[in-house]
Formats: sequence, structure tokens, C-alpha cells
Amino acid sequence: MSETYSTGRRPVWCPGCGNYAILAAFKKALTRLGLEPWKVVVISGIGCHGRVTDYLRTNGFHTIHGRVLPLATGIKLANPELVVVGFSGDGDAYAIGLGHLPHAARRNVDVTLIVHNNMVFGLTTGQATPTTPLGVKTRSTPRGNVEPPLNPILLALASGATFVARGFTGDIEHLAWLFEQAIRHKGFAIVDVLQPCVTFYNTYQYFRERVYKLEDEGHDPGDYEAALKKALEWGDRIPIGVFYRVSKPTYEQLLLRQKEPPVKVEPVDVTMFYELFR
Repeated sequence: MSETYSTGRRPVWCPGCGNYAILAAFKKALTRLGLEPWKVVVISGIGCHGRVTDYLRTNGFHTIHGRVLPLATGIKLANPELVVVGFSGDGDAYAIGLGHLPHAARRNVDVTLIVHNNMVFGLTTGQATPTTPLGVKTRSTPRGNVEPPLNPILLALASGATFVARGFTGDIEHLAWLFEQAIRHKGFAIVDVLQPCVTFYNTYQYFRERVYKLEDEGHDPGDYEAALKKALEWGDRIPIGVFYRVSKPTYEQLLLRQKEPPVKVEPVDVTMFYELFR
């Protein structure tokens, strides 16, 4: 049951916040995977999402702003048997923490990153983030945002992530399925979640009218070029689901190989070369 992973604490998010759906979907995924709570480590960053570690009965660590992935990497390397999942906001992951994302992806560290992407800094009352759309008025852009938004899916694909997905908090069952697939994946997995902020940027209706599931339209997640094309699709239709999935050696596996004894090399008689320099 999902309550196995509940601390019993009452969440303090705004009523209707997409974080509730992410929390519910994550507990569903853990239940389906049958994971013991003590085998799971959850790391959260700074933002409204950061309280998630208070509500999950697993190992938890609430880290400083933008540092979810370095901590997740260290924990996984210290104990590869643990299931390590990082939660981050769009400001946390794609602003101050952006420098860590490409490196975790290219190394293929076996951790899962779930990004609560509401396209505003909700905790600090609604300023613009790197994913805020052009023209949107926020506390920090009262005349409209003039910066083009970052594309998290395209960035993850270009950085070498071996599992790239997008979900929507308006569909908890689909979101739980995505989390389950991401955790099962051996390697770096990122799930960017369209998570409307009902207080400062309520996009529920906008996304409900536009999202469609990649798996319903025959998308092949093993096709990298197709994934890139889908990553660029945004407007009247917005894809959710698994964009890309590929199997490659993980960072931990490659490091363990280096611990093996070096290949034995038979000695070679090089005295014959001395004559060449006399």
C-alpha cells in the first residue's frame, strides 16, 4: 500500500498544488516496485517541492539550493545498492543547479531526477524561472518575460541522458507509470513534470487541452532522432511520456571495473634496442 511510504504528516502546500499529485504518484510507483523504505533515499532541494522529504517514510535529505544531483551522485557511489531519487524544482534544477545536470547525464549515474516544473519560483511568490514562457507576467517580469525558455527535454537529450520523460500532474496514473519506469531504468533518468502552480501560474487548463501521450501515437523511445523532434514540439500539442530510453554502462559500473587487477603483461627483453643507440 502507498501508505507504507507515508510519514503521516499533513502537507502544507497550497490546495490544488501539483505537488500533491507528484507525491501520490511517487508513492504509487514505490508500491508497485515493492521497494523497502530503507532501501530508498530521497533528496530534495530548495523550493515548494522541498518539503517532500517530510512526507515520505524513506531515507531523506533536504539539501541546499541547486545541489540535489551532486548529493545524489555521492550517495549512489557510496552505496550502489540504494535506490536514489532526487526531487527538484525548475528554479532549483534549471537555474542555480543547471551546471550539474549535463554532467550527471553524461556520466550516466544510476539516479532518478524528478523535476517539479511549474515555470515560476512559487516559494518566493512567483518570479520568473528559466522555463517561464515568453511574455508571461510574473513578480520579477511585470511587463512580460523577455527571455526565451529553456527546453529541459532537449537539454537532457543533448547531454546524454539515457532515460528522458515528461509527465503532467493532471494524470496521476500516467505519472506513476513514468516514475516506475524511471526508477527501474539503470542509468541517469530524468522526468520533467508539468506541475501547475495554482497560486502564481495556474496552467492546468492550458495543459489539459494540449498534452498527448507519446505511447498512444507509436513513438519509438529507442529512436534518438525521433526523440529530438518530439522534444521540439511545443504549442497546440505537447507530448508527455518517455521520449528516449537506451541501455548503457552506468558510472558506478565503469568505476568498479577500474578496481579490477590490471591485465598481466609478460616482460619483454628490450636489450636488443640498446645497440641502436650506441
